[in-house]
Amino acid sequence: MNLQPLLTSSPAIQLHTYAAVLALLLGLCQFVLPRGNMAHRVVGVSWVGLMAVVALSSFFIHQGRIIGIWSPIHLLSVLTLAMLAVAVIAIRRGNVRLHRQTMTSLFVFALLGAGAFTLLPGRIMHAVIFATPATP
Repeated sequence: MNLQPLLTSSPAIQLHTYAAVLALLLGLCQFVLPRGNMAHRVVGVSWVGLMAVVALSSFFIHQGRIIGIWSPIHLLSVLTLAMLAVAVIAIRRGNVRLHRQTMTSLFVFALLGAGAFTLLPGRIMHAVIFATPATP
């Protein structure tokens, strides 16, 4: 592991990465916590906040440009923000099923799925994890 590629990256990439790693850890905790108690709520609110930071910070990262300064990952960020709102509204209305499905989908697709792409060769996290040079 070599943190240098991350430490020399832009503040937006650093914020994005730290928030994503914390969201991953909290998300894993959330799967083992009992549902509906205060700990679940506190971790859940924190997770939603971190995921919002991950999504919002992505708008300041412009690698892999396809349309102007934007890439397909920015569409995932918009979808993530919308689905976070859906999940919060669902639980406030008592729709536990929709809340659980939405949150689980966000964890799997927006966090794990998108996170897996950061491990591809040439990406910063690939360089961090596998100690190889990153492509700027």
